[in-house]
Amino acid sequence: MVDLDPARATESAHGAPALTDYRELTGRIDAAVVAVPTSLHAEIGCWLLERGIDVLVEKPIAADLASASRLIEAAERTERILQVGHLERFNPAVVELERRATLPLFFEIHRLNVFSPRSLDVDVVLDLMIHDVDIVLALTAAEPIEIRAAGISILSPKVDIANVRLQFPNGCVANLTASRVSTERVRKLRLFQPQQYLSLDYSRQDLALFSVSGGQIGFEQATFTKSEPLQVQWGAFLDSLETRKSPKTSGAAARQSLGAALAILDKIKEHSGVVSQTLAAGWKR
Repeated sequence: MVDLDPARATESAHGAPALTDYRELTGRIDAAVVAVPTSLHAEIGCWLLERGIDVLVEKPIAADLASASRLIEAAERTERILQVGHLERFNPAVVELERRATLPLFFEIHRLNVFSPRSLDVDVVLDLMIHDVDIVLALTAAEPIEIRAAGISILSPKVDIANVRLQFPNGCVANLTASRVSTERVRKLRLFQPQQYLSLDYSRQDLALFSVSGGQIGFEQATFTKSEPLQVQWGAFLDSLETRKSPKTSGAAARQSLGAALAILDKIKEHSGVVSQTLAAGWKR
């Protein structure tokens, strides 16, 4: 266990060596979980990969595309496993949604959090919305051709609430809202495809399907085994370590999601410029 705080390192080590410098890991481990500020993902992740250590790095994969590419290239060069912690991809309800999706044409997604001082080194798009961006890109198997976005800072210097509209080459549209200043915790996705509407609740691991056939509307509650996504993610990482197969949440897929998230942030900056002009002009009844 490595932590800059010796006390935390000792507490979390559970009998293993408690270290305060990741460079002391050389020769001690075969795989590592990198859960540090996003700005350090590439530095630490590449260091580990280049020493033959497989890596599970928290999402987002990195702070920018160049850093993400560094991680991916290091993993390819050293033939090491690089998995990215897009945890919702291991949510059993999402796995079932992926199985049931045929031709997604419209998404409505809400991910709302009560404010917490954690993860304030990134904005709400990279902190929360990127989960849903990653899922939408996986289900559409495409990149958006048009992005419209707005967001504002409320309780932190970063964007705390954002609304985004993504349009894809086949006409599919995804509306996403993410907030970390909500009064309640909401994790819901709605997907519309030909003759079917699917409603997913991430937290409850619940998937309901409404289908139209022969002029009748049918309802089905999807059945699957519920499980802890974090445990499933770790299991998938261990499986990749053993089989040497590319993980489901690979570096390449994570880089694609990061690219879309950063493009969203660019659009939000455009909107912020308009808001700044409004604030400078003042508001009058």
